[in-house]
Amino acid sequence: MSLNLRPASECAYDQVSLGEVMLRLDPGEGRIRTARSFTAWEGGGEYNTSRGLRKCFGLRTAVCTAFVDNEVGHLIEDFIMQGGVATDFIRWRPDDGIGRTVRNGLNFTERGFGIRGAVGVPDRGNTAASQLKPGDFDWDHIFGKQGVRWFHTGGIFAALSETTAALAVEAVKAAKRHGTVVSYDLNYRPSLWKTIGGLKKAQEVNREIAKQVDVMIGNEEDFTASLGFRVEGVDDKLSHIDSGAFKAMIETAVRVYPNFKVAATTLRRVISATRNDWSAVLWHEGQFYESRKYPDLEILDRVGGGDSFAGGLAFGFLSGNGPQAAVDYGAAHGALASTTPGDTSMATQREVENLIKGGGARVVR
Repeated sequence: MSLNLRPASECAYDQVSLGEVMLRLDPGEGRIRTARSFTAWEGGGEYNTSRGLRKCFGLRTAVCTAFVDNEVGHLIEDFIMQGGVATDFIRWRPDDGIGRTVRNGLNFTERGFGIRGAVGVPDRGNTAASQLKPGDFDWDHIFGKQGVRWFHTGGIFAALSETTAALAVEAVKAAKRHGTVVSYDLNYRPSLWKTIGGLKKAQEVNREIAKQVDVMIGNEEDFTASLGFRVEGVDDKLSHIDSGAFKAMIETAVRVYPNFKVAATTLRRVISATRNDWSAVLWHEGQFYESRKYPDLEILDRVGGGDSFAGGLAFGFLSGNGPQAAVDYGAAHGALASTTPGDTSMATQREVENLIKGGGARVVR
């Protein structure tokens, strides 16, 4: 059951993602509650993979999302343009003047330090992306006429509203119809599902999407909550799952979903907000592959590390290098993304490959 990737020569895009992109406001070393200034970034769980694949690895990517046609919407669009991700599939909604009916999403995020954990305060009610619905994108044109090798979406977008859940189902079915590889990051967030049916609805939607997924990404909470799999061997105090527990979980999952060709997760032991043990494990065709371990990784900004893992993993397969390379690229890319501010990766492919080979932090002159 190897991944059957469409030839690059037949496709306009190597990867396309579907998700919300918000304006991230970052108080730097300070706290949201006492900030007098913020640094602005763009970010979104699904989009971050496209940006990493374009900016770090040089692939052709695009994002399917929506914004309000006002200055904030175009600021986020400008960030996306700077990252090189194609904006052809952005849907623009008329501005009502005050955001009563539709608005752009904001995400206030502080990084945390030492014993103080990172804090995220999303402000995303009534956003343009949350109002996306089936029929808003011509998937037959995107996946068929233009061609896409890899499609990525996730549980954050699916949880924004009942219509985005339905759109995610529509999208993965269309991708499979056109022979596009589908990856999905479960990314379970209970707060997002709370008002649209809670855990029951999350499992209903994610189980339907899972039937179309080739590459499933998620940690122990994601698989347990989103798909109903129970996981043993989790150390809740350290937010840690060992590779043995993940392997047992995946062996159960692939029996339920034989369409899974790849399943993967990062393995984190949270020592503090700024120190994590970091690695990754990947299942492919009945075998498990583990990345190099990055013990006591120093974290500047952990937000987006998992998305960069997903992007690096996709690159490993899209470049034809196989499962061991995929988990190695994913783990190294995610580790490097955690050393810079903002949701998105600032790493280069050369830096990623140097880290995979065991390179350290010596000064580069």
